[in-house]
Amino acid sequence: MEFRRITGLPPYVFTIIDTLKVQARRAGEDVIDLGFGNPDLPSPDIAVAKLVEAAQNARNHRYSASRGIPKLREAAATLYHRRFGVTLDPETQVINTIGAKEGFSHLMWVLLQPGDSVLVPVPSYPIHLFAPLFAGADVREMPLTSNQDDFFDTLRERFEYSWPRPRAIVLSFPHNPTTTCVDLDFMRRVVDFAREKEIVIVHDFAYADLGFDGYMPPSILEVEGALDVAVELYSMTKSYSMAGWRVAFMVGNPDVIAALAKLKSYLDYGTFQPVQIAATVTMNEAPEYPDQAREIYERRRNSLCDGLARIGWHVDPPKGTMFTWAPIPEPYLEMGSVEFASMIVKEANVALSPGVGFGPGGEGYVRFALIENEQRINQATRNLGRALTKLG
Repeated sequence: MEFRRITGLPPYVFTIIDTLKVQARRAGEDVIDLGFGNPDLPSPDIAVAKLVEAAQNARNHRYSASRGIPKLREAAATLYHRRFGVTLDPETQVINTIGAKEGFSHLMWVLLQPGDSVLVPVPSYPIHLFAPLFAGADVREMPLTSNQDDFFDTLRERFEYSWPRPRAIVLSFPHNPTTTCVDLDFMRRVVDFAREKEIVIVHDFAYADLGFDGYMPPSILEVEGALDVAVELYSMTKSYSMAGWRVAFMVGNPDVIAALAKLKSYLDYGTFQPVQIAATVTMNEAPEYPDQAREIYERRRNSLCDGLARIGWHVDPPKGTMFTWAPIPEPYLEMGSVEFASMIVKEANVALSPGVGFGPGGEGYVRFALIENEQRINQATRNLGRALTKLG
């Protein structure tokens, strides 16, 4: 039997490291997992309490609404006004999605069809590359650089030299996996460009609240005129440590929101209503939680980068996200990221993500996820120091 839509998918290289990790743990080894970006912080107490309360009400067990209940959308709009100074209409400019991946993937179905193209930075969070392909579109890759002026020039050049002209631009800052960050002026230039060329910007804002050293990640909707061309995905996964709850929002341009709502009305009945109720109360009554999470991740970043520096592996501390994007040390570079990460599991009992799994431009790097406490991170760097003997 042929499964044509998934036939061209490459092997998911992260499973190689995961398999090695599982094997080592079964053998009794203490593997420190800094690979999969799965937040370890507990969800807010108020979210759990409200979920339990709402789940005990049988009226909440019925179908919900695919757009999200009104109070949930109102809470998301209030959050945007409080956090970014952006005014949104919860009826026309906010829709609940079952996590950011679901919202992004279905949006690609709405925006793209076979023969269309889209601009996507590389390396990239895998769904940013594959969701357009699932929609039958072509991906035009934009190599991501730390210099935002150079990256904007690349974006503009790739648009001008692509045929057919791309219908959308995918962005995500702070960026996974590279941790690249941009300022509001960069967003302004992209919005002006998109308005001139009449294309849609899709900004995945997964790490909206995880900026370090005083850096505050900007929402693209802070730019005047952005609502004419842009939508943004805001997720409670990292900001509120609610990964398994699958609560996110698409906000922005009302025409794009309406189109996604129409598609979703055929596909789902929304998230379980007690989850929506709990998320509503959490956004309204625990606005301080994202700052608490950010402080924890910042301390973990410092522990990791300081520990790596002590063993001779120098990495620029990221300004945002819950990751560190590290070039493979020169003595090990020829191994490639999969072989290097495999060796690290076996020799250091530390699991990392191979850079090649994030597409073009990812080879030569590994990604650390800050999903263990500072003591475990310190242990991980000590293990790495003993294993990476060529750094001495």
